[in-house]
Amino acid sequence: MVPRSSDVASRFDVDLSTTDGSGATIPLVVANMTAVAGRRMAETVARRGGITVLPQDIPVDVVAEVVAWVKRRDLVHETALTLAPTDTVSDALALLPKRACGALVVVSEGRPVGVVTERDCAGADRFAQLSQVMSTRLLTLPAKTGAREAFDLLAEEHRRLAPVIDDDGRLVGVLTRTAALRSTLYEPAVDAAGRLRVGAALGVNGDVRIKAERLLATGIDLLVMDTAHGHQHRMMEALAAVRSLDPRVPVVAGNVVSAAGVADLIDAGADIVKVGVGPGAMCTTRMMTGVGRPQFSAVLECAQAARGRGKHVWADGGIRHPRDVALALAAGASSVMVGSWFAGTYESPGDLKIAADGRVYKDSFGMASARAVANRTTRESAFERARKALFEEGISSGRQFLDPARPGVEDLIDAIIAGVRSAFTYAGARTIAEFADRAIVGIQSTAGYAEGRPLHAGW
Repeated sequence: MVPRSSDVASRFDVDLSTTDGSGATIPLVVANMTAVAGRRMAETVARRGGITVLPQDIPVDVVAEVVAWVKRRDLVHETALTLAPTDTVSDALALLPKRACGALVVVSEGRPVGVVTERDCAGADRFAQLSQVMSTRLLTLPAKTGAREAFDLLAEEHRRLAPVIDDDGRLVGVLTRTAALRSTLYEPAVDAAGRLRVGAALGVNGDVRIKAERLLATGIDLLVMDTAHGHQHRMMEALAAVRSLDPRVPVVAGNVVSAAGVADLIDAGADIVKVGVGPGAMCTTRMMTGVGRPQFSAVLECAQAARGRGKHVWADGGIRHPRDVALALAAGASSVMVGSWFAGTYESPGDLKIAADGRVYKDSFGMASARAVANRTTRESAFERARKALFEEGISSGRQFLDPARPGVEDLIDAIIAGVRSAFTYAGARTIAEFADRAIVGIQSTAGYAEGRPLHAGW
């Protein structure tokens, strides 16, 4: 992108709210991948303004449980990891990697009595009770404490975090200094009742109408019709079945990479069209089939087609740096879906593992891989499952290493939003629509791309 004359003086003058009906206040959607999208991811991302789409292979009753859980979360403080004083150090070490804050609260009769961090557990007997290792000098924050006041209190006491309590002294969450700051920089994505938003995905096979009806009854804020090849008759039939239910939430469908695909999905009832075939880190479609299209070109053409019909597109796949988000928005996307990049965070559903070199990682896998197909076909016969497992278009096991400097999804969101806001100021744009209109994008050589990459060591 080429800089333009700009009267946007600050990144804080930029409004990244989407206008596609999703209710997001930042243009980020967590992809409906089993290794990425779960309840912790949904809660955390929605609190910062994005939306998580729960995968299609999760049973509807589990989706209902997750949606209800997310809807009950607070808009400022995060859900605390909790254990009892009689639980062990081993229990704590197993639970600590589930949240980026790096601490859990020890509670007795619902009230906080201590805090345990990984440092407290270092060198301790794995069978020792937490009452023996926890820090008992607590700073607690009333639930109604403002963000600035909470930050000042934490800074004054030299604390990184504090349990949040209600009027009866019962634990309701935990707040870190960084979270207090973030609550002044981000606006949560909330529904009409002021609760965090979350979406769910649905495939195009089976009785789509019944499953869609059950998903909509869970209270989701977004329904995503998802299949690798969205420009097919089965997708059109599935969209018609969903539209017959008169859903009160936006319906997203994909994936396509052409204007014709966008037109057909919109005609069939899609409010938002997902764009992208083959750019994902876990996707082998282009190498296996030769099918796909470079993502920027696909988004550019599809966004123009959708705009002419008063609809929107999401760029799905190929996001590895903040620049990729900025370029997708410049091409006309209203939001960008992120998958594997977010798999390497504390909030993704997978268990934390340690590689031979000491680096920590989580497993990730493509949603067309043999592993994902096996998860989706558990109710089928062994013969049918074995037949389908022979054909895969995705990586079944990939390691997503956590960035030591940005191990949590909020850390990655900070980096992405900082880059995107700055890109808007270079283009002289205050909104996503203005950015797509004003951004001047050119083509560069491999040498030009290499020139723009930072050098982390001397040359």
